[in-house]
Amino acid sequence: MAIVNFTEARIRDLPLGSGIYRDEQVKGLLVVCHRTTKTFAAQGDVRRNGRHVRTVRVKIDRCDRMNLREARRRAKELMSQIQSGEDPTAGPDETGITLSQVMDRYFDGRDLSDRTEEGYRYHLDKYLKNFKNRAVADITRSDVRDLYDSLRRRSGDTTAAGVMRTLRAMVNEARRIDETIEGNPVSSIRVPQPRRREVGEIDLKDWWTKSAALLPIRRDVHRMFMFSGLRRESLLTIKRDDVDVRRKVVNVRHMKSRKPFMLPLSDFMADVLAKRMESDSRIGSEWLWPSPNSESGRVMEPREDGLPSPHVYRHHWRTQSIAAGVPYAESALLLDQRLPGASGGYVHQSHLADHLRAYQQKVTDHLLSEMGA
Repeated sequence: MAIVNFTEARIRDLPLGSGIYRDEQVKGLLVVCHRTTKTFAAQGDVRRNGRHVRTVRVKIDRCDRMNLREARRRAKELMSQIQSGEDPTAGPDETGITLSQVMDRYFDGRDLSDRTEEGYRYHLDKYLKNFKNRAVADITRSDVRDLYDSLRRRSGDTTAAGVMRTLRAMVNEARRIDETIEGNPVSSIRVPQPRRREVGEIDLKDWWTKSAALLPIRRDVHRMFMFSGLRRESLLTIKRDDVDVRRKVVNVRHMKSRKPFMLPLSDFMADVLAKRMESDSRIGSEWLWPSPNSESGRVMEPREDGLPSPHVYRHHWRTQSIAAGVPYAESALLLDQRLPGASGGYVHQSHLADHLRAYQQKVTDHLLSEMGA
């Protein structure tokens, strides 16, 4: 390594690809002549407690972008760090943050539903319990592959994929906190997308007969699922005070979107709810679907043998709305689904209850006609 008294002219004359030159005036300042460029750098020995730790070289900038005076000033700063025992090339220290700590941080500042948080924590406590108190930086690709293979054998592909999606989200969150985590080990496997559940057709005339044979409150629960397309918790958590039969609207508070939802009622739906509330008034319950024998005081499990689940009802309502001639936008809004595109965020369903009621009526009329009711 040649020692040269650097000047601007001498640096320009150094041949490309000729190697490394050290400055005579400033200790540690180098010019590195690569095949296509020349760069300033600083090099020195990091020592701690009199012991040599490592030799480090730090690139400063290209010679055609920085003058010699600035390069010497920057080299002095870097050499001061190096001589004090600090390594300028060292990355940030590991935080040692664990998977359990990451999950606590993950939910801070995120407006997620209680059910979503419960699902993530269930995965952590049941399937990731051997990882939860480990530093995320220590979880390897091999660990992830072994866990995934084990889960597929013991719990099936669907559960295994769900747990991997949870783990992937937590590691990504940890990488925002700890810069030493360079990659996500879940990338070592291919996590399949959730399969779209197949939903069969419903014989509407048979359904009407079977639902009519239920106890009155169970019958009306299933009729409201069929004619509203509401999700399970959305319908079952409605309170009497949420229903305005005169205006033919229901204020549905428990929505997946966590936004206000005003469900417009068709004539048939309003009639079902009016009679239900009148019949149940003597019970004195706050719930629209009271169940004195339930710990919560309301109906919790809506399933009946031979009748669809709430999820199937929702799919069926969407299909029947198309058959009834309801436009895409109105059909989506009646299910509390966001409209696509930037303009979709400007549409507020709760302001359109009166407009949407006519389309709700179209779906109801179509269903009743198909049922022969």
